[in-house]
Amino acid sequence: MLDRDGFRPNVGIILLNQRNQVFWGKRIRTHSWQFPQGGIDRGESPEQAMFRELHEEVGLHPEHVRIVARTRDWLRYEVPDRFIRRDARGHYKGQKQIWYLLQLIGHDWDLNLRATDHPEFDAWRWHDYWVPLDVVVEFKRGVYEMALTELARYLPRQDFRNRFLRSNVRAREFERHPPGSGHEPTFELPPGASFDPNPNANLANEPPSTSDPLHAPR
Repeated sequence: MLDRDGFRPNVGIILLNQRNQVFWGKRIRTHSWQFPQGGIDRGESPEQAMFRELHEEVGLHPEHVRIVARTRDWLRYEVPDRFIRRDARGHYKGQKQIWYLLQLIGHDWDLNLRATDHPEFDAWRWHDYWVPLDVVVEFKRGVYEMALTELARYLPRQDFRNRFLRSNVRAREFERHPPGSGHEPTFELPPGASFDPNPNANLANEPPSTSDPLHAPR
């Protein structure tokens, strides 16, 4: 399905975790990395296509995510002739895309690169929001930059107010109970927090982490 200018309607997906890192997928059997994306079928709205592609490419369902924002207008890129089938040359020019910014409210283990028989990715990781565009296929880089820039203003704010103790309170407590003294702090901790007076003491004896999402089940 092409528009009158030869562009196929398409959606792109920027998926955030709780740290505002983005899902970064390696295209199967290549060295290129990209965001999930795919064409809009006839009769589909961009949002319907986005949810379908989200499941087909990374295995997530609507209940796993929250829509944060989308681009206002179509963003276009042209595809070089060498990447276009011969029978489509002269008709097909490229993609026009609506980009969605999504927040993952599920878990890492909900992601599944083998949700269909035609996977798009063979590896994935979480990456800082401003991804390195030099690993994206060249003709898509401009659209990536435009989408990331337009949607950056909608990044969810991270609330660090309860994550760290005020330095003056912490200093007074440590004067009364130095690290390693075995005393619990008398100040109030954030909900769910625990106190370790010497958090580095046992690191040498801990086994290496196996939670790297690059090694998550595919």
